[in-house]
Amino acid sequence: MLLRSPGLGTSSHFGISIFRETHIFRSRSLRNSEMAPPLLSLALPSETGRVLSIQSHTVQGYVGNKSAVFPLQLLGYDVDPINSVQFSNHTGKLLLLLHPNRLTYLKNDAGYPSFKGQVLNGQQLWELIEGLEANNLLYYTHLLTGYIGSVSFLNTILEVVNKLRSINPKLIYVDAAAAAAGDNYVCDPVLGDEGKLYVPSELVSVYREKVVPVASMLTPNQFEAEQLTGFRIGSERDGREACNILHAAGPSKVVITSIVIDGSLHLIGSHQKEKDQSPEQFKIVIPKIPAYFTGTGDLMTSLLLGWSNKYPDNLDKAAELAVSSLQALLQRTLNDYRSAGYDPQSSSLEIRLIQSQDNIRNPQVAFKAEKFN
Repeated sequence: MLLRSPGLGTSSHFGISIFRETHIFRSRSLRNSEMAPPLLSLALPSETGRVLSIQSHTVQGYVGNKSAVFPLQLLGYDVDPINSVQFSNHTGKLLLLLHPNRLTYLKNDAGYPSFKGQVLNGQQLWELIEGLEANNLLYYTHLLTGYIGSVSFLNTILEVVNKLRSINPKLIYVDAAAAAAGDNYVCDPVLGDEGKLYVPSELVSVYREKVVPVASMLTPNQFEAEQLTGFRIGSERDGREACNILHAAGPSKVVITSIVIDGSLHLIGSHQKEKDQSPEQFKIVIPKIPAYFTGTGDLMTSLLLGWSNKYPDNLDKAAELAVSSLQALLQRTLNDYRSAGYDPQSSSLEIRLIQSQDNIRNPQVAFKAEKFN
């Protein structure tokens, strides 16, 4: 599965901006909690930013936050994760049905035979937010969301967006001014893939009507983009039009992370720098690897956040870096499974995240963006 955000000038100016805007916030924090040491990510903000990441978590393997947090940290970000679910292991491709007291899944393709774990509900999410706010810890420069399994939790995410925006007004930009303020709310609308929903169908309308309008950058795959736009994507032109539809709904940056066209994968990126003007659009052709990997969408979104914030006016460059990192990691994963004597096409593969950290921190650009006229 493949999770978006606004332009703050250079990274050094961004760090100064955070310092000025959080001076009063930090002073109040230190005054109200004299016994507690200062939170250094606020007192000495990094040049990149502080990310709140709300998505899934597995004990074993790399999906959701396990796939997203470490790469962002390697790229210099302070990241605070909230786990929307906590499972023993990844669940494969499945439809999760969330009920107040139980979790049911209907289909599990290429995953482990079973899994166990817990699901965070909307009230529990809000309690965590209240705990952070009570201790003056709720200042974030970026919000990243991934897998959300219920309407109630997704509605609480919207409350979190409003709360974070009330503390840091630059967190959310619904219009094109977002392009001048950084990629602050990156949303991976995890709905499904290959024509199948992974989540209850009622989430689609909530994403379309409520979440997309407040996102700064959106990173759907082909199926998710079709669900959000009601527009079938079968060509590059269709992919570009889907981006235009999503721009009109809110986000200034859209990256459709994988579109299958004539047997090859295409990434379509689009950046609308000024409202009511045509966006800058590009594509990256990506070779298909004959295997299924878990956590790639979550990783791709985190890389897009990390690099697009470093290059706020060059989404194509950010995408080149993200794709090149991801493809190097996937090739390493494939080679390692083969070295272990395992058929990589027999089931889903756990990505080699830790072993690929050099590819994440300093990627060699092997996949170039081609701009559309």
